[in-house]
Amino acid sequence: MNSFTINGITLTAQPICRQGEVLTPDALDFVAKLHRATSERRQELMQARHARRAQIASGQDPRFLPETEGIRNDPNWRVAPPAPGLEDRRVEITGPVDRKMTINALNSGAKVWLADMEDSSTPTWRNVIQGQLNLTDALERRIDFTSPEGKEYRLRDDQDLPTIVVRPRGWHLPEKHMLIDGKPIAGGIVDFGLFFFHNARRLLAQGKGPYFYLPKIENHFEARLWNDIFVLAQDLLGIPQGTIRATVLIETITAAFEMEEILYELRDHAAGLNAGRWDYIFSLIKNFRTRGPRFVLPDRGQVSMTQPFMRSYTEQLVRACHRRGAMAVGGMAAAVPNRKDEAANAMSFEKVRADKTREANDGFDGSWVAHPDLVPVCREVFDGVLGDPDNGGKQNQLDRSREDVTPDDRALIDISSTEGNITEQGIRVNIEVGIRYIESWLRGNGAVAIHNLMEDAATAEISRSQLWQWIHSHAITEHGDVITREWVEELLDEEFARLERFDDDRFTDARSIFEEVTLAEDFPTFLTIPAYARFLTEAKEEASKEELIAA
Repeated sequence: MNSFTINGITLTAQPICRQGEVLTPDALDFVAKLHRATSERRQELMQARHARRAQIASGQDPRFLPETEGIRNDPNWRVAPPAPGLEDRRVEITGPVDRKMTINALNSGAKVWLADMEDSSTPTWRNVIQGQLNLTDALERRIDFTSPEGKEYRLRDDQDLPTIVVRPRGWHLPEKHMLIDGKPIAGGIVDFGLFFFHNARRLLAQGKGPYFYLPKIENHFEARLWNDIFVLAQDLLGIPQGTIRATVLIETITAAFEMEEILYELRDHAAGLNAGRWDYIFSLIKNFRTRGPRFVLPDRGQVSMTQPFMRSYTEQLVRACHRRGAMAVGGMAAAVPNRKDEAANAMSFEKVRADKTREANDGFDGSWVAHPDLVPVCREVFDGVLGDPDNGGKQNQLDRSREDVTPDDRALIDISSTEGNITEQGIRVNIEVGIRYIESWLRGNGAVAIHNLMEDAATAEISRSQLWQWIHSHAITEHGDVITREWVEELLDEEFARLERFDDDRFTDARSIFEEVTLAEDFPTFLTIPAYARFLTEAKEEASKEELIAA
């Protein structure tokens, strides 16, 4: 391994093609300034996460914060008005930033593309750098791709591109191939900083701006840190304050108790909130995993958006957003159309249509899909509520204040009202999905279609955390079987034997990681932390105890 150091910045990975276009001296200096100004606070916030989880584990349920009651009760403050390109978000497509997916997303007809450097992207060094190159190439309309089978992909010339909103990695993930003063930088600062440095002015020249989705935020202090980074970044490049806009994913259970506070901290840069349903469910399991039967969920397929605690979460999100002039964006439709099975396809489309209809009727301004074939379905539903903005329709539903919704912190964790049961098939699905997803992730693919559903890191996290919780809670299946570690190990052997193996697969490594994050006595906060440390860094290592606990 060759390393290179300049001005306290060390690059430890083997360089890849065109890396010099991204890692220019000025860009590295910019990223280093962001890191040095915020590293200590980020570490403090990671430790605060651990302390908050310990409080919840000891029996202290989260509640609305009494110390921020004044912010919630003040009816006068608003976030910044919608930025150019973010006035109409009726359909957003999500996906990783590889060349093929970038082109497909930009050709999809969606209003917004969530360019995902987080849960659907494996953070290999190659993916990190090529993702930056692909985004710049897309903005310059010079991106193309030819598959191994010879199929060509190019941007269409007959339509405007969707607005690009980049999702950097969460605060918990380090970038161990870039060290500042000898320590790994936060992956989120790498992703944000490089994209902003190279493309902020380019985006402004195109009439839009640098827009971001912020993942895994757990409280308003973490939102404040991002806001301070935005202020510093704009100052360093001489770009007007408020140019950056950020949509925050409410995908942790603790953030759900601070939605208005999060918007307040980011108010000059806030674009809205998103109902990140899969990570939200994972966060609830993670935080309440040792609290006994009251917090045990049924099979993940039964934890739908119509369950009472999920309804409360989404309705309170819409109210919080529209009360403050922010957009409310619905969750991802994970269905992946099967063009070879018309009956299955029709059923999948109907489920997506029902899901988006519920969101549109609840007042959401738009929603996510994971596949281009679902863009027309989502758009049709929201068109039905909003109308055509070119013919007297609306761009969003900001005028629907949802004052009929009463903020209720108890309802957010009313898990005991959840209907459903645990089945042996549900255990088997969690095992299969978890191992198959990790295997693909280790090969560099962070978004995987399994059984006509798009799985990413969040759904894999649900799979393994449910198993951990069921084992430690001695949960009981619908047939009265107690879930034990030994039984899960037996089923794991059976499911692993059923997997179709192929040359150079990573199933053995995937099983090792899956067992580590599912069957161990201690619960790693994210499966990606040990997987990244052991298999994706060029200096292979074990994740430190601090990384596993504090993230």
